[in-house]
Amino acid sequence: MTRNLQSGRRLRPIDLARGHGLSTQAIRNYEEAGILPAADRTPHGYRAYTPLHERALAAFLALVPGHGHGTAASIMRAVNEGAADEAFGLIDGTHAQLLADRRTLEAVENALRDLASAAVADRPAATGSAATGPAAAGSTAGSGPLFIGPLAGRLGIRPATLRAWERRGLVRPRRDPLTGYRVYDEADVRDARMAHQLRRGGYLLEQIAPLLTQVRAAGGPEPLESALTAWRTRLSSRGRALLTGAAALDAYLHARG
Repeated sequence: MTRNLQSGRRLRPIDLARGHGLSTQAIRNYEEAGILPAADRTPHGYRAYTPLHERALAAFLALVPGHGHGTAASIMRAVNEGAADEAFGLIDGTHAQLLADRRTLEAVENALRDLASAAVADRPAATGSAATGPAAAGSTAGSGPLFIGPLAGRLGIRPATLRAWERRGLVRPRRDPLTGYRVYDEADVRDARMAHQLRRGGYLLEQIAPLLTQVRAAGGPEPLESALTAWRTRLSSRGRALLTGAAALDAYLHARG
Protein backbone atom coordinates (compact mmCIF):
# COMPACT_ATOMS: atom_id res chain seq x y z
CA MET A 1 0.00 0.00 0.00
CA THR A 2 2.90 2.32 0.76
CA ARG A 3 4.28 1.84 -2.72
CA ASN A 4 0.89 2.57 -4.27
CA LEU A 5 0.53 5.80 -2.33
CA GLN A 6 4.12 6.81 -2.98
CA SER A 7 3.82 6.10 -6.69
CA GLY A 8 0.47 7.84 -7.05
CA ARG A 9 -0.18 11.46 -7.97
CA ARG A 10 2.58 13.91 -7.16
CA LEU A 11 1.82 16.86 -4.91
CA ARG A 12 3.59 20.16 -4.39
CA PRO A 13 4.08 21.73 -0.95
CA ILE A 14 1.29 24.18 -1.77
CA ASP A 15 -1.05 21.25 -2.46
CA LEU A 16 -0.54 19.90 1.07
CA ALA A 17 -0.58 23.33 2.68
CA ARG A 18 -3.71 24.68 1.02
CA GLY A 19 -6.12 22.15 2.51
CA HIS A 20 -5.07 22.93 6.09
CA GLY A 21 -4.49 26.66 5.94
CA LEU A 22 -0.74 26.21 6.31
CA SER A 23 2.18 27.83 4.59
CA THR A 24 4.45 25.95 2.24
CA GLN A 25 7.30 26.70 4.62
CA ALA A 26 5.42 24.89 7.39
CA ILE A 27 5.20 21.80 5.15
CA ARG A 28 8.93 21.92 4.52
CA ASN A 29 9.59 22.42 8.23
CA TYR A 30 7.45 19.39 9.08
CA GLU A 31 9.41 17.26 6.66
CA GLU A 32 12.74 18.46 8.03
CA ALA A 33 11.52 17.71 11.58
CA GLY A 34 10.64 14.14 10.61
CA ILE A 35 6.91 14.70 11.06
CA LEU A 36 6.41 13.91 7.38
CA PRO A 37 8.42 11.20 5.64
CA ALA A 38 11.17 12.40 3.38
CA ALA A 39 9.89 13.53 -0.03
CA ASP A 40 11.31 12.51 -3.37
CA ARG A 41 12.87 15.20 -5.53
CA THR A 42 12.17 16.03 -9.15
CA PRO A 43 15.07 16.29 -11.62
CA HIS A 44 15.00 20.04 -10.95
CA GLY A 45 15.27 19.55 -7.16
CA TYR A 46 11.65 20.30 -6.24
CA ARG A 47 9.96 18.30 -3.51
CA ALA A 48 7.41 15.78 -4.76
CA TYR A 49 4.89 14.75 -2.12
CA THR A 50 2.31 11.95 -2.38
CA PRO A 51 -1.02 10.92 -0.83
CA LEU A 52 1.03 9.19 1.88
CA HIS A 53 2.36 12.59 2.94
CA GLU A 54 -1.20 13.89 2.96
CA ARG A 55 -2.17 11.21 5.44
CA ALA A 56 0.91 11.87 7.56
CA LEU A 57 0.05 15.56 7.73
CA ALA A 58 -3.58 14.79 8.59
CA ALA A 59 -2.45 12.40 11.33
CA PHE A 60 -0.08 14.94 12.86
CA LEU A 61 -2.62 17.75 12.86
CA ALA A 62 -5.20 15.41 14.42
CA LEU A 63 -2.75 14.36 17.14
CA VAL A 64 -1.83 17.89 18.22
CA PRO A 65 -5.05 18.85 20.08
CA GLY A 66 -4.87 15.79 22.32
CA HIS A 67 -1.13 15.32 22.76
CA GLY A 68 0.28 18.78 22.24
CA HIS A 69 2.66 19.81 19.47
CA GLY A 70 5.83 18.33 20.96
CA THR A 71 4.45 14.89 21.76
CA ALA A 72 2.55 14.71 18.47
CA ALA A 73 5.78 15.47 16.61
CA SER A 74 7.62 12.77 18.57
CA ILE A 75 4.90 10.23 17.77
CA MET A 76 5.13 10.98 14.06
CA ARG A 77 8.92 10.81 14.06
CA ALA A 78 8.82 7.43 15.78
CA VAL A 79 6.31 6.09 13.25
CA ASN A 80 8.29 7.40 10.28
CA GLU A 81 11.46 5.82 11.69
CA GLY A 82 9.72 2.46 12.03
CA ALA A 83 9.64 2.60 15.84
CA ALA A 84 5.92 1.98 16.32
CA ASP A 85 6.34 0.71 19.89
CA GLU A 86 7.99 3.99 20.86
CA ALA A 87 5.07 5.89 19.35
CA PHE A 88 2.57 3.74 21.24
CA GLY A 89 4.45 4.39 24.48
CA LEU A 90 4.15 8.14 23.95
CA ILE A 91 0.43 7.75 23.31
CA ASP A 92 0.06 5.68 26.48
CA GLY A 93 1.84 8.42 28.42
CA THR A 94 -0.69 11.03 27.34
CA HIS A 95 -3.60 8.77 28.27
CA ALA A 96 -2.01 8.10 31.67
CA GLN A 97 -1.67 11.84 32.30
CA LEU A 98 -5.28 12.42 31.29
CA LEU A 99 -6.38 9.72 33.72
CA ALA A 100 -4.30 11.30 36.49
CA ASP A 101 -5.89 14.67 35.73
CA ARG A 102 -9.35 13.12 35.94
CA ARG A 103 -8.56 11.56 39.29
CA THR A 104 -7.23 14.86 40.61
CA LEU A 105 -10.41 16.62 39.49
CA GLU A 106 -12.54 13.97 41.17
CA ALA A 107 -10.53 14.30 44.37
CA VAL A 108 -11.02 18.07 44.39
CA GLU A 109 -14.76 17.68 43.74
CA ASN A 110 -15.04 15.13 46.54
CA ALA A 111 -13.10 17.40 48.89
CA LEU A 112 -15.42 20.30 48.07
CA ARG A 113 -18.47 18.13 48.76
CA ASP A 114 -16.96 17.12 52.08
CA LEU A 115 -16.33 20.77 52.88
CA ALA A 116 -19.96 21.60 52.16
CA SER A 117 -21.15 18.74 54.38
CA ALA A 118 -18.82 19.79 57.16
CA ALA A 119 -20.02 23.37 56.95
CA VAL A 120 -23.60 22.21 57.48
CA ALA A 121 -22.57 19.98 60.40
CA ASP A 122 -20.59 22.80 62.03
CA ARG A 123 -23.35 25.37 61.69
CA PRO A 124 -24.70 26.25 65.16
CA ALA A 125 -28.36 25.53 65.86
CA ALA A 126 -30.71 28.43 65.32
CA THR A 127 -31.89 28.25 68.93
CA GLY A 128 -28.39 28.16 70.41
CA SER A 129 -26.32 31.13 71.42
CA ALA A 130 -23.09 31.96 69.63
CA ALA A 131 -19.98 31.46 71.71
CA THR A 132 -17.52 34.30 71.89
CA GLY A 133 -14.09 35.00 73.23
CA PRO A 134 -11.20 32.55 73.82
CA ALA A 135 -13.55 29.70 74.66
CA ALA A 136 -14.94 29.82 71.14
CA ALA A 137 -11.45 29.71 69.67
CA GLY A 138 -10.75 26.44 71.45
CA SER A 139 -14.16 24.89 71.00
CA THR A 140 -14.94 22.07 68.61
CA ALA A 141 -18.51 23.26 68.17
CA GLY A 142 -19.77 26.07 65.98
CA SER A 143 -18.02 27.76 63.08
CA GLY A 144 -15.69 30.06 65.01
CA PRO A 145 -11.88 29.97 64.95
CA LEU A 146 -10.03 26.97 66.40
CA PHE A 147 -6.74 26.32 68.12
CA ILE A 148 -4.48 23.61 66.73
CA GLY A 149 -5.52 20.89 69.18
CA PRO A 150 -9.28 21.08 68.61
CA LEU A 151 -8.81 21.31 64.83
CA ALA A 152 -6.50 18.30 64.80
CA GLY A 153 -9.03 16.40 66.89
CA ARG A 154 -11.85 17.34 64.57
CA LEU A 155 -9.91 16.06 61.56
CA GLY A 156 -8.57 12.98 63.32
CA ILE A 157 -4.92 13.91 62.77
CA ARG A 158 -2.02 14.95 64.99
CA PRO A 159 -1.18 18.61 65.68
CA ALA A 160 2.27 17.86 64.24
CA THR A 161 0.61 17.15 60.91
CA LEU A 162 -1.01 20.59 60.87
CA ARG A 163 2.34 22.16 61.70
CA ALA A 164 3.92 20.26 58.79
CA TRP A 165 1.14 21.46 56.47
CA GLU A 166 1.76 25.01 57.62
CA ARG A 167 5.45 24.74 56.71
CA ARG A 168 4.41 23.61 53.21
CA GLY A 169 1.93 26.47 52.83
CA LEU A 170 -1.22 24.31 52.90
CA VAL A 171 -2.62 26.14 55.92
CA ARG A 172 -1.78 29.66 57.09
CA PRO A 173 -3.10 30.22 60.63
CA ARG A 174 -2.61 33.53 62.38
CA ARG A 175 -1.06 33.84 65.83
CA ASP A 176 -2.96 34.96 68.89
CA PRO A 177 -1.28 38.26 69.91
CA LEU A 178 -1.48 37.40 73.63
CA THR A 179 -0.58 33.71 73.72
CA GLY A 180 1.22 33.19 70.41
CA TYR A 181 -0.96 30.13 69.79
CA ARG A 182 -1.98 29.27 66.25
CA VAL A 183 -5.56 30.31 65.49
CA TYR A 184 -7.35 28.72 62.54
CA ASP A 185 -10.09 30.90 61.09
CA GLU A 186 -12.90 29.62 58.90
CA ALA A 187 -10.80 29.75 55.71
CA ASP A 188 -7.94 27.93 57.45
CA VAL A 189 -10.31 25.21 58.66
CA ARG A 190 -11.63 24.88 55.11
CA ASP A 191 -8.09 24.52 53.73
CA ALA A 192 -7.18 21.97 56.40
CA ARG A 193 -10.27 19.91 55.62
CA MET A 194 -9.54 19.97 51.92
CA ALA A 195 -5.88 19.04 52.46
CA HIS A 196 -6.98 16.18 54.73
CA GLN A 197 -9.40 14.81 52.14
CA LEU A 198 -6.84 15.00 49.34
CA ARG A 199 -4.19 13.33 51.48
CA ARG A 200 -6.63 10.52 52.21
CA GLY A 201 -7.05 10.22 48.46
CA GLY A 202 -3.31 9.61 48.07
CA TYR A 203 -2.23 13.03 46.84
CA LEU A 204 1.17 14.45 47.73
CA LEU A 205 1.59 17.76 49.51
CA GLU A 206 3.18 19.31 46.43
CA GLN A 207 0.09 18.32 44.44
CA ILE A 208 -2.30 19.71 47.03
CA ALA A 209 -0.67 23.13 47.45
CA PRO A 210 -1.57 24.50 43.98
CA LEU A 211 -5.16 23.30 44.36
CA LEU A 212 -5.54 25.19 47.62
CA THR A 213 -4.00 28.22 45.93
CA GLN A 214 -6.81 28.03 43.35
CA VAL A 215 -9.42 27.86 46.11
CA ARG A 216 -7.97 30.93 47.80
CA ALA A 217 -7.69 32.83 44.53
CA ALA A 218 -11.32 32.03 43.74
CA GLY A 219 -12.39 33.35 47.14
CA GLY A 220 -13.52 29.95 48.41
CA PRO A 221 -14.80 26.64 47.06
CA GLU A 222 -18.12 27.97 45.74
CA PRO A 223 -16.65 30.21 42.99
CA LEU A 224 -14.27 27.36 42.16
CA GLU A 225 -17.16 25.13 41.09
CA SER A 226 -17.47 26.91 37.75
CA ALA A 227 -13.74 26.48 37.23
CA LEU A 228 -14.07 22.77 37.97
CA THR A 229 -16.89 22.50 35.43
CA ALA A 230 -14.65 24.14 32.84
CA TRP A 231 -11.81 21.82 33.86
CA ARG A 232 -14.02 18.75 33.33
CA THR A 233 -15.10 20.11 29.93
CA ARG A 234 -11.46 20.51 28.91
CA LEU A 235 -10.66 16.96 29.99
CA SER A 236 -13.62 15.61 28.01
CA SER A 237 -12.56 17.60 24.95
CA ARG A 238 -9.04 16.27 25.25
CA GLY A 239 -10.32 12.71 25.55
CA ARG A 240 -12.35 13.17 22.37
CA ALA A 241 -9.33 14.71 20.65
CA LEU A 242 -7.24 11.67 21.56
CA LEU A 243 -9.81 9.45 19.87
CA THR A 244 -9.76 11.61 16.74
CA GLY A 245 -5.97 11.59 16.68
CA ALA A 246 -5.84 7.83 17.15
CA ALA A 247 -8.17 7.27 14.19
CA ALA A 248 -6.07 9.51 11.93
CA LEU A 249 -2.83 7.85 13.05
CA ASP A 250 -4.31 4.39 12.50
CA ALA A 251 -5.22 5.39 8.94
CA TYR A 252 -1.67 6.57 8.37
CA LEU A 253 -0.22 3.33 9.79
CA HIS A 254 -2.43 1.32 7.42
CA ALA A 255 -1.30 3.51 4.54
CA ARG A 256 2.33 2.79 5.40
CA GLY A 257 1.55 -0.91 5.31
